[in-house]
Amino acid sequence: MHREVIFYTTDKGKCPVEDFLDSLEISVVKKIAWTLKLIEEMDFVPKTYFKKLASTDGIWEVRIKVGTTIYRLFSFWDKNNFVVLTHGIIKKTQKTSRNEIKRAETYKTDYFRRKKHEPQ
Repeated sequence: MHREVIFYTTDKGKCPVEDFLDSLEISVVKKIAWTLKLIEEMDFVPKTYFKKLASTDGIWEVRIKVGTTIYRLFSFWDKNNFVVLTHGIIKKTQKTSRNEIKRAETYKTDYFRRKKHEPQ
């Protein structure tokens, strides 16, 4: 199975994932890129790297650990082959923030609403 990772962009052209990646050190960005490549190429991606979040509207997290720092990129599926990344955080607690999940769900709703209105 081949998947494609794409970045969500707001209706104003802002790309929250890109902004997040731009704020990180290059070594961290390289590890994130390696993880995204796994998601694109592996038939079965271990939960260590890619996991559906319970009690959400189809929100998944890309999981990256560099040293003792944990990074999360939120995402959702568009059909079976597109993983749409919404935004990222540096995770500071065990539990994923409800606000971050809500943000990802809002971006997902916006993405599909705008996609529906695009000319085919």
